Amino acid sequence: MSDLFDTLKGKIEGQNKRIVFPEALDERILTAASKLGAEGYVQPVLVGNEEEVKQKAESFGVDVSNATIADPENYEKLETMVESFVERRKGKATEEDAREILKNGNYFGTMLVYMNEADGLVSGAAHSTADTVRPALQIIKTKEGIKKTSGVFVMVRDEEKYVFADCAINISPDSQDLAEIAMASSETAALFDIDPRVAMLSFSTKGSAKSPETEKVEQALEIVKAKNSDLLIDGEFQFDAAFVPSVAEKKAPGSPLEGKANTFIFPSLEAGNIGYKIAQRLGNFDAVGPVLQGLNQPVNDLSRGCSPDDVYKLAIITAAQSVE
Repeated sequence: MSDLFDTLKGKIEGQNKRIVFPEALDERILTAASKLGAEGYVQPVLVGNEEEVKQKAESFGVDVSNATIADPENYEKLETMVESFVERRKGKATEEDAREILKNGNYFGTMLVYMNEADGLVSGAAHSTADTVRPALQIIKTKEGIKKTSGVFVMVRDEEKYVFADCAINISPDSQDLAEIAMASSETAALFDIDPRVAMLSFSTKGSAKSPETEKVEQALEIVKAKNSDLLIDGEFQFDAAFVPSVAEKKAPGSPLEGKANTFIFPSLEAGNIGYKIAQRLGNFDAVGPVLQGLNQPVNDLSRGCSPDDVYKLAIITAAQSVE
């Protein structure tokens, strides 16, 4: 695991990436921000009243002197932010609405990222996924050609690294959604120095069963091939045909993946969520994530049960995502 984060730190070293934390009064956030600030790979931006944040940090015995504190109530560029927010929402919010909405730390923090006052945002220690993702979808929005964001886990065990998607966001993706998830996941794999070999998963291998569920995966594969002919991708596969070369020889002879896939696209959220947890609990893999992908600028969501180390790691990942 340390090798994984050493690689990511190498990508951001010397770039002074600014990562926003809207939940600045949470002990886990402050502890992680202290470590990040001391190391110097990331410049933490804590959202809140300066005096309150410093008092909280002192009460927890952590040093946030290397962090920037941004107070929504006393932000020097608030007028510009209000104008920018109204413009971005295109008639869905008045100036009065904007002033009220921007008191919310997640919206304020997301606007800092949108205005390039920060490079990414990490939230969710004390908020739901919806509270974190909604401002990002309204303000930062998804990349051109991608309609929905998705969530991946990087599964790590010793030298092994795999990408599992979507395990966090889209309950029942259609073929277009699956195609987008596959292409976005290949980019995420590359971020973690994984040369993407993408498998579209199903309960069928190469037509061994026929149903609307398998046809959805087949159609997604064709969409990806039409958009990115250079991507090494194949399907539909049962997991063993994607991962075990001897099984691939029998079930999918001639497949370019040859049973050596490392990036797995699950056909539904329930399959992806169950799959990563089985690998985590029975296979003793570390599950890094979820990492949100498909947005114009990086925003990532913590679990409310997160530890300070989880916050620290997700901040490093978010910073690495922002590297052009």
